[in-house]
Amino acid sequence: MSPIQPKTPPGVMELLPRDQVAFQRVLDTIRRGYERFGFLPVETPVFELVDVLLTKSGGETEKQVYFVQSTGALQQGKKPELALRFDLTVPLARYVAEHEHELAFPFRRYQMQRVYRGERNQKGRFREFYQCDIDVIGKDSLPLAFDAEIPAVIHHVFTELDVGAFTIRINNRKILQGLLEGMGLGDENARMLALREIDKLPKIGRDQVLANLSAPEIGMADETASRLLDLATPGGDQDHLLGRLRDLARDGGTPLLAEGVEELASVVEGMRALGVPDRNFAIDLTITRGLDYYTGTVYETFLNDYPGIGSVCSGGRYENLASHYTKSRLPGVGISIGVTRLFYQLREAGLIKPATSRTVLVTQMDEQLRTDYYRLAAELRAAGIDTEIHLEPAKIARQLKYADRAGIRFVLLMGSDEAARGTVTVKDLAEGGQQEMPRADLAAHLRARLG
Repeated sequence: MSPIQPKTPPGVMELLPRDQVAFQRVLDTIRRGYERFGFLPVETPVFELVDVLLTKSGGETEKQVYFVQSTGALQQGKKPELALRFDLTVPLARYVAEHEHELAFPFRRYQMQRVYRGERNQKGRFREFYQCDIDVIGKDSLPLAFDAEIPAVIHHVFTELDVGAFTIRINNRKILQGLLEGMGLGDENARMLALREIDKLPKIGRDQVLANLSAPEIGMADETASRLLDLATPGGDQDHLLGRLRDLARDGGTPLLAEGVEELASVVEGMRALGVPDRNFAIDLTITRGLDYYTGTVYETFLNDYPGIGSVCSGGRYENLASHYTKSRLPGVGISIGVTRLFYQLREAGLIKPATSRTVLVTQMDEQLRTDYYRLAAELRAAGIDTEIHLEPAKIARQLKYADRAGIRFVLLMGSDEAARGTVTVKDLAEGGQQEMPRADLAAHLRARLG
């Protein structure tokens, strides 16, 4: 019988160890950033009850769901009761509704777990991927100040990730809805369709969006649609744009437009006070987030030098997170980083390289000194340094080759001469040099070099 061919399932990102270390450091950076702002960790099961997960029947989401079925239930022809989560928002809604009386509100949580979608098999699209979410959930109400704090978290995280210049594009959906109302688009369904078309502007271009806005489903006059896109197209001074919007709201605008403009102005003021510089954010009325789920502030984050990657972080304000599960009103605001796709794209662009391990390797130069090597490793571990011992006796060239392939930068050499002198030689495989030093100074030296 021939062996089964080992093959990774399509639509997953499976990494070699040095790439996995780099990916883990991205996750660690995001986690530290979330915790720096006081968010607490939450984890939910990888699967949810079907009735809970699929609160809306039909639609594109349900077509992408993976159902979970035990062998026994499958044999009995039962319908699946469980399904893998396709995002972290629905599980959060269930979690908050279920534990509502045990949580402190506003409830600030972060969640970094895998989600599953039946995506078509294509490059850069994943069926299993990590999402890194933060949300603040209020009870009955949630002050607008939280809408300003979220982009401050984004700014902190992406600065720490060190992936180059980025821009947080921000909008308030009430502004476009108010403009559409003022332009005579009274039907709510037509307004929702119009928002979705405007959200496509960067992808399909102005001419196609104009054509779609003029189609019978929306029915906007060509001149009106053109005026709307002129206003929505990003660019220019942000305070000047806010001034123009305030003028529109004052001169015959709808109450919804005025409300959206003032909310946006308040969020911008808060962002600046929280340390988000103007170079890292821009008001962009084309950012509407295609989901009808969002009701006010919305965000999309882009890497300036890599526009082809698309949005790397998105989110916004919603008025009632758990309406399907509780009668309580639970408004919130949050964002999500699709970190698997982000990592994949950054690695493809050369911005992320295979990582060098922070582990040091104790080589085995003399089998008679094995006990000394064990003690040396124990000393370093006690000093907080990740340490591996090459437990198999081998030529030193082979041990160095192993370290290089494993991404280990610092290799420790101690033969009988060094042991007699009470010293250890530190070899730096990255820079090529080596240095002999007293064993008593080794831990401090390595801590300084490892950072």
